[in-house]
Amino acid sequence: MEVIPAIDLLGGNCVRLYQGDYGQSEIFGTDPIAVAQQWQDQGATRLHLVDLDGAKSGEPVNLPVIAKIAKALTIPVQVGGGLRDRDRVAQLLGLGVRSAILGTVAVEKPDLVGTVCTEFPGQIIVGIDARNGKVATKGWLETSEVEAIELAGRMAKLGAAAIIYTDIHRDGTMQGPNLEALRELANAIDIPVIASGGVSSVTDLLNLLSLESIGVTGAIVGRAIYTGDVVLQEAIRAVGNGRWQDVPPDLGQSAVC
Repeated sequence: MEVIPAIDLLGGNCVRLYQGDYGQSEIFGTDPIAVAQQWQDQGATRLHLVDLDGAKSGEPVNLPVIAKIAKALTIPVQVGGGLRDRDRVAQLLGLGVRSAILGTVAVEKPDLVGTVCTEFPGQIIVGIDARNGKVATKGWLETSEVEAIELAGRMAKLGAAAIIYTDIHRDGTMQGPNLEALRELANAIDIPVIASGGVSSVTDLLNLLSLESIGVTGAIVGRAIYTGDVVLQEAIRAVGNGRWQDVPPDLGQSAVC
């Protein structure tokens, strides 16, 4: 299973939100490029970036920083936040980003998802952020009446490369992932599912590993790697096949920032 460190960008800083609440943000670093580089140095095989400003405003805000991160790293970078039309997706991928993550448009403009999946095969991931099983949109500020599993099925048929599933009530809380919801989702579709939200320990990752056989292929880890509750290098050793073999042991002993 792939352990994917997350960087959420807000006002140029690395932050974590509590249950998606912009009013409950905590700054964990002021140099996102340095943070990204350290996660790569600790063995990450992929980086997850979210433009929180973009998700809120409806168009990417942190593209200059994202471009610098993509250029600085040798591992793939996946980015979401504010991608509401084809040109923005193309612009982002033109910066060297490996995958674009679409969220709000999956609900509001599903035809657009199909279009970009065809134009950029294998590079479009759909992020489904659920609150009580319903899909949230616009940076989690609104909740639709669309069921998460129903949306995932439609996006898989349109050609999405993977689904990132976030349980908003677990995000930033370090209460553990919603295994039941992830199991139900993975059993309903035939594309990979990446878990997000609530991971607080290596034990949580091992629990997720039990779902790998049904399609849960990765886990995004945010707050826990910043607080040190999860040491990225140790997590990769426990559940993944990361780059840790080439990393000096002392790099995995402390949190960033």
